[in-house]
Amino acid sequence: MSEKKVRSFDIVGDIAIVKFPENFSMAEKIELGKKILEKHKNIKSVFEKIEEVSGTFRIAKHKFLTGINNTETIHKEYGCLYKLDINKVYFNFRLGNERLRVAEQVKDGEKVLVMFAGIGCYAIMISKHSNPKIVVSVELNPDAFSYMKENIKLNKIENIIPVFGDVREKIPEIVNLYGKFDRIVMPLPKEAYSFLNCAELAAKKNTIIHYYTFAKTEKECIKNIDREVKILNIVRCGEYAPFVYRYCVDFKL
Repeated sequence: MSEKKVRSFDIVGDIAIVKFPENFSMAEKIELGKKILEKHKNIKSVFEKIEEVSGTFRIAKHKFLTGINNTETIHKEYGCLYKLDINKVYFNFRLGNERLRVAEQVKDGEKVLVMFAGIGCYAIMISKHSNPKIVVSVELNPDAFSYMKENIKLNKIENIIPVFGDVREKIPEIVNLYGKFDRIVMPLPKEAYSFLNCAELAAKKNTIIHYYTFAKTEKECIKNIDREVKILNIVRCGEYAPFVYRYCVDFKL
């Protein structure tokens, strides 16, 4: 039996996702996967993460190791259910607390816009834990958009409006249909700064923006905002790389 170990693994729904050091053989990976299944009865499948998140749709790649060969699962988070396929959509289970933090700030009757909405996590969390008038949720990945619509039904929510397409192209149509928004969520840390002009088109006076970015320090994370805003809060919500963190800057236009 191998004595090699990994520090930890991720759990998404009933799937364990393991990132192995290079010195593991395939037999050792499968052996460790079987140990995970034996110890954690709620886990049905074990996959190896073979490629990090990349591309326009921010998708990682995973290889089946043991258990049930099924990349689709339902993840539970603060009373919300998210159906997803780990090889088709972006999902970060570590952001559950951050999604709840944002949701709990939404006031009764607000109109909320979620850009880069993925499978609907922010929109669903907001609808479940606050009382917005509407949440317009925009996503470009067709697979993620399909799961978003399914998740809206799965969570029995009626005030989320899913919109498929590029947010830059859709904003004029959205504003024409629903007016401007009280709150805008921008969970795309690598590129959110390039969509700030787009967000401004959907914003009114005193709209609150939840703007995500990667940076080493709080000072650095507000650099790309590059406009007059009122900073309300800066929250560090995860590590992206050594000494590089995911931040959310809450600011008012």
